Amino acid sequence: MPYPASARACGLDFGTSNSTVGWLRPGRETLLPLEDDKVTLPSVVFFNAEDDSTRFGRAALQEYLAGHEGRLMRSMKSLLGSSLIDGKTEVHGRSLPFRDLLKQFIGELRRRADLHAERPFEYAVLGRPVYFVDDDPTADRMAEDTLAEIARSVGFSEVSFQYEPIAAAFHYETEIDREELVLVADIGGGTSDFSLVRLSPQRAKLSDRGDDLLANGGVHIGGTDFDRLFSLTSVMPLFGYRSLLTSRREMPSGIFFDLATWHSINSAYTYQVLTEQRRLAFDAQEPEKSARLLALIEKRAGHWLANEVEQAKITLSDQQGTAMALDRIETGLRLPLTRNEFDAATAGLVDRIEAKLAALLTDAGVAPEGIDTIFFTGGASGVPRLRRRIAALLPQARPIEGDLFGSIGAGLAIEAARRYG
Repeated sequence: MPYPASARACGLDFGTSNSTVGWLRPGRETLLPLEDDKVTLPSVVFFNAEDDSTRFGRAALQEYLAGHEGRLMRSMKSLLGSSLIDGKTEVHGRSLPFRDLLKQFIGELRRRADLHAERPFEYAVLGRPVYFVDDDPTADRMAEDTLAEIARSVGFSEVSFQYEPIAAAFHYETEIDREELVLVADIGGGTSDFSLVRLSPQRAKLSDRGDDLLANGGVHIGGTDFDRLFSLTSVMPLFGYRSLLTSRREMPSGIFFDLATWHSINSAYTYQVLTEQRRLAFDAQEPEKSARLLALIEKRAGHWLANEVEQAKITLSDQQGTAMALDRIETGLRLPLTRNEFDAATAGLVDRIEAKLAALLTDAGVAPEGIDTIFFTGGASGVPRLRRRIAALLPQARPIEGDLFGSIGAGLAIEAARRYG
């Protein structure tokens, strides 16, 4: 039975890489288990062509990486605000609109939350980045409207939104015992968002927190962008990126950009692409690299390689070096990677994120020494160089690491209880 004092609504964090659902209830954990006993559901869908089934989350990744024939979709949130949202893709020989793809995943999130809570959720507060789309308010509004429409289509009768870094701030507020001026740095899979918020146990009781929000800002750069540049700089050259043809022209780069970008990997598997790459291989000055590229395409191993790049990035957050095992492409092939390589590849991204944060502080009229705490959340906030640069802007602030994947969902649950009771 539901708990009498439990909130009527849930908080839903549909993330680029991982998703969560939170529900505020007395004496219980806020985040609901969505896959076995885990509170995160990776934002992944796999359409298994062998048994015409659909898998979500870790189960989807496991089936794909095990070599089952099918179609893997990831980083689906990146479709919001882009022209692709009105497009279609082919699944099992059928045309699947991207809007329906998002409906399937968000509907599965609601189904799993309802199942664990033993009640249907009709109201929800959804998280959203500060900007779905940079410097285009119309496209940004359309992205939010699209997400709201999809959420209603899967059974929520009423939905509203909260900025993801604000939600993370509300979660952090449950852990403090004094007033703090907090910079929330939410570096997720698709965006880097910042909020400057005044928090305290007393302020947490207020129904209107508008006066406590001093500034919001963000840029459409996240963990998948770090992955893409790292792949292009350090991994794709092994497959022929920037290599020369016998005409001394470079290999066309489009295929490498597609393979380095999660939501465009499937476009590399078409018959036309394979035919073109086979033609180019005859003119390659380094045929062994073209052979690897052809193997990657023929084995449809692009998502596998992107996952290996992501895991190398994560490893390099704690270590100075690692080695990527590429036996799936070529027996015995190893690629050494270093943190210095990663830092060099992604330096421009870090510069842009730092500039956005500096501008936010200037616009807010807040002196860096006035900020008490930096609250880090989002999976990509673990990138060491990025964290150092943010901390250097605020040398007197105390760095705190929240639940990198759960703070937003928990904070949205708090907001859902505040709004809907």
